[in-house]
Amino acid sequence: MAGAFEGAAGLTGRRVADEALLEDEKSMAENDPGGMLRATASAGAQVRESAALAAEANLSVLADEGRPRAVVVAGIGTAGLTGSILATVAGPRCPVPVIGHRSAGVPGWVGAADVVIAVSASGRSPEALAAADAAARRGARLVAIGNPDSELQAMAERARAPFIPVPRRAPARASLWGLAVPVLLAARSLGLVKVNEADLAETAARLDADAERCRAGAESFVNPAKALALGLAGSIPIVWGSSPLATVAARRFADTLAANARYPVMAGALGEAGRGRVGLLDGPFGGLAETAHDIFADPDADAEVATRLRLVVLRDGGLNPEEEADEPVAVEERRADAVQTLAERRGVRCDVVTAEGGSALERLASLVAVPDFASIYLALAHGLDPMAVPAINEMKELSNPMPEGLQ
Repeated sequence: MAGAFEGAAGLTGRRVADEALLEDEKSMAENDPGGMLRATASAGAQVRESAALAAEANLSVLADEGRPRAVVVAGIGTAGLTGSILATVAGPRCPVPVIGHRSAGVPGWVGAADVVIAVSASGRSPEALAAADAAARRGARLVAIGNPDSELQAMAERARAPFIPVPRRAPARASLWGLAVPVLLAARSLGLVKVNEADLAETAARLDADAERCRAGAESFVNPAKALALGLAGSIPIVWGSSPLATVAARRFADTLAANARYPVMAGALGEAGRGRVGLLDGPFGGLAETAHDIFADPDADAEVATRLRLVVLRDGGLNPEEEADEPVAVEERRADAVQTLAERRGVRCDVVTAEGGSALERLASLVAVPDFASIYLALAHGLDPMAVPAINEMKELSNPMPEGLQ
């Protein structure tokens, strides 16, 4: 007889989500001892703080040598996502390419004509450190962003490069805005992106308002994040973005669902999905699952075979001026309408989050905030601690074994 699999000891939580847990603030607090909800609610404050810290850094030196040939944003995980945010907010009319680099070092072509932005919430990720070192050796302009008094700051100081300190008070995935805003402001100093103080203030206000709507004390029927979490419970989520900006938000949601709630999820661009992946709606977890479902069956007996797709469509809202859009807004809108119709015809349930706001940054925030909270509430409904992820720590231990002399 097979015993418990290695590593199962210490895993807690329940396989089936319990809606009642989301109406009990005491239970939620017990399952969130690290304060992931509180950290996520600080998003607006992160925007303000990181903007102030960036203003204190000497970013003006970036403009002294003129426009770069290319900008490389180096980092991993949430830090890596900041490169996608910069590319999206800058838009298709950005005068230079913006490349996200999510592995150690920098691309082989990087040289003195380029700018490297090394990002690490901890200030010690191997990817960011290797990028900073490579940039300094090749004579590229360097900007470093991360935890103060870290190895990354020391490398920036040795290279006489600007360093923007971002105090780390939570895991990197709860510090997205603290990392993204300095990247944007560094790019603004290079003349590559239009982000003004009003955009930052409105984005911070939007994040504050969404944090209030998604607060733990708000019941599920008025809390959009709890409602989204309960809709996703027990499903295989598919998250598609209608535009490049919405696709960044979709990939962010996939990251937080995986890390916080431990859910398998697929995410990407809706235009790309229409070339093949939309066929998932016809498959064994989509339309076939719905047609095979016996409405008279015992729900408990059917629990093990009832896993189905749940579609989440993030829509940009058609607020981009036509001349700045990658493709006509009407095309994005028709595509989003079409996939919602396809899902409805197949009985696949669909949630829609529509962007709001006057700037690209604020619209992105409006697509990220509620899903961020939803991923945490989904974890809490399963009795999981959204901050402590045993597999992440084990992966680090197994990937970075202790040197023999210290064992």
